[in-house]
Amino acid sequence: MAELHDHDFSLMSLEEELTCSICLSPFSCPVTIPCGHNFCQSCILETWTDSYICPQCRTVFPGKPELKKNTVLSAVVETFNQRASRAEVKLQVAELEPQGKDVIRCDTCMHTEASRTCLTCMASFCEEHLRPHRENPVFRLHQLTVPVGDLLERICSDHHKLMEFFCSQHGRPICSLCLQQVHKGCPFMSPEEQRIIKESDLRSKLDLLDGKIDQNENVITQMRDLQNKMKESALNRKRSVSAEYQQIKDLLARDERDALNAVDRELESGQTKLKVLMKKFAGNVDSMNKAKEDVRCLLGQSQTLAFLQASFNLPAATNFDPYTPRINLDSKKVKAAQAFPVALREHLTEMIKQPVEDRQLSLKPTQFPGISDKRESDEFVQESEVAEKQKMKKKPKAQTQGGPAHQTNFQPVPVNVGPHGNRASPHKVHEKQSFHSKEQKTPQKVTTKGPQNVVRKNFHSSKEMLVEFGEAPRSSSPAAHFKHQPVSLDKSSDLTSVKERSELLEYLTDITLDPMTAHKRIVLSEAYTKASVSEQHLNYPDSPERFSVCSQVLGSEGFCRGRFYWEVQLSSSNFVGIGLAYSNMDRKGPTSRLGRNAQSWCVEWFNIKLSAWHNSTETVLANPVPKCVGVLLDCDNGTATFYSVADKAYPFHSFVFPFHGALFPAFWIFSSGSSISLRTVKA
Repeated sequence: MAELHDHDFSLMSLEEELTCSICLSPFSCPVTIPCGHNFCQSCILETWTDSYICPQCRTVFPGKPELKKNTVLSAVVETFNQRASRAEVKLQVAELEPQGKDVIRCDTCMHTEASRTCLTCMASFCEEHLRPHRENPVFRLHQLTVPVGDLLERICSDHHKLMEFFCSQHGRPICSLCLQQVHKGCPFMSPEEQRIIKESDLRSKLDLLDGKIDQNENVITQMRDLQNKMKESALNRKRSVSAEYQQIKDLLARDERDALNAVDRELESGQTKLKVLMKKFAGNVDSMNKAKEDVRCLLGQSQTLAFLQASFNLPAATNFDPYTPRINLDSKKVKAAQAFPVALREHLTEMIKQPVEDRQLSLKPTQFPGISDKRESDEFVQESEVAEKQKMKKKPKAQTQGGPAHQTNFQPVPVNVGPHGNRASPHKVHEKQSFHSKEQKTPQKVTTKGPQNVVRKNFHSSKEMLVEFGEAPRSSSPAAHFKHQPVSLDKSSDLTSVKERSELLEYLTDITLDPMTAHKRIVLSEAYTKASVSEQHLNYPDSPERFSVCSQVLGSEGFCRGRFYWEVQLSSSNFVGIGLAYSNMDRKGPTSRLGRNAQSWCVEWFNIKLSAWHNSTETVLANPVPKCVGVLLDCDNGTATFYSVADKAYPFHSFVFPFHGALFPAFWIFSSGSSISLRTVKA
């Protein structure tokens, strides 16, 4: 057996000699070339491509050498491979055997498995050599335990004694000498007690880990369920949204059919009337043609007596002049059917521009506290929902602006009348010297010291107002052609000081409302100083300056230079806007609302929210809920300050911007029953 092992060892030592120098693996079908070196047949053939050179000694052969198989080397390589395989199997078995069982041998006989380890003798014994410890009383105090394989690890490296204690403070095993010297005074216990404590701690940690794992797995399961529920909810909501939009499409399609049918019915009705009238007129033509024949027959009568005795009466149709009936498709129903989709499209376009979360407020304001339930909070009036039945019961009588005090402080503004009785541009800037006369006895102060520019539109009679309602489009002011980009800022310094009302009344100015700019739902009264909202459109004539989308109106007076103050009394502070605008502000389009363009500024109460608007930029303000709002316009400094007026004037917002033309007071009123009234100068 020993010879075999030696032979195996000698054979395994030849591994380098049995390796091909090309592939560095044991030979496979080894062949010998003329220089005496051996290679694998496949390796040498792959090497010889263009020239024939020995890869080992670099000998060059003129032609391809004859390859001869080395039979002896083949046999040796085969034996080597077999024994290498057996050695590898033995090595694998040897590696696996300790993993199955860690065998501890007896330290006395060295071949029998140990049954006990003596921690006093620091040796392991089988049952045979353990007899002295069991039978001899001398070994009674020796500590026996199950076989231990790490006895050397239990020896203190400093004192070469058994480490039979465990220092709790330093967390390491120690011997008795360590306990008396280095670890004197440290708390200690036996390794077994420390093991029990550590096992208990590890078990508690294991339980904690198990609990946490279960909790996390439960949460993961719940989140997966939540994912599935969210997907299902999303599908249900998508179906619901699609169903709602489909219902809207069906409603619109049905309404479209109804509108088209209304036009068709109107067309059929008109054609029926025309057919009846055409038939009647055709009958008249036939009767008159017959009368013509009778007349010709009489004229052809040759006998005078018979001619004289003959009588002839014209048919009744000759007593009426034929006329073309005024039949068209301009009935109220057809107009409403035509105007409704236009207004609805504009309304939906404006609403869809808003964030989704703000649309419901515009649709159903009554669901929110503080919103008036008289009208919906949408800013556009649908033309089809209001009938143009109500006419102006009382056409406002124009009056000369202001009382005696006003006439004393301001020179009258001339009205330029065109060749056809129409006024020239109403926005033309008139230069006026306004000052407080020392000789004036009235206590009311109207203007500031120094020059001021005022643009005024005066109506002196009802007849003149009617002429204006029918006039052609008026030319725009010079400011309308001025391109600019004003900036709106808060002027916080002006908002910190509360003013006495008397200080502001020093600049109190009469302003009136311009009926040519009033939306058809705006009712003007009390000499154009009060505006309210009607449920139906009024019979105002069309005008290029009239607001057609938003229920707004401008003042008749524009201001260019100086300082002016006016007060607006509010019946309610819901859906009301007070501001300023240039004369070239849009009147027809979706940006014609105050503050939604670069030509206007306003503070707006939209339900319970107060905001400052300019160029479609919103600044949310604290809502003072005033009954009276004062506006101080300082043209020279480029500021407009808004006050909540009570016993004193409390500023709540200021606009700061460069003036590039005449500024007109502007007002937006939406809620029915709401109104604004302008305070006038008392004589």
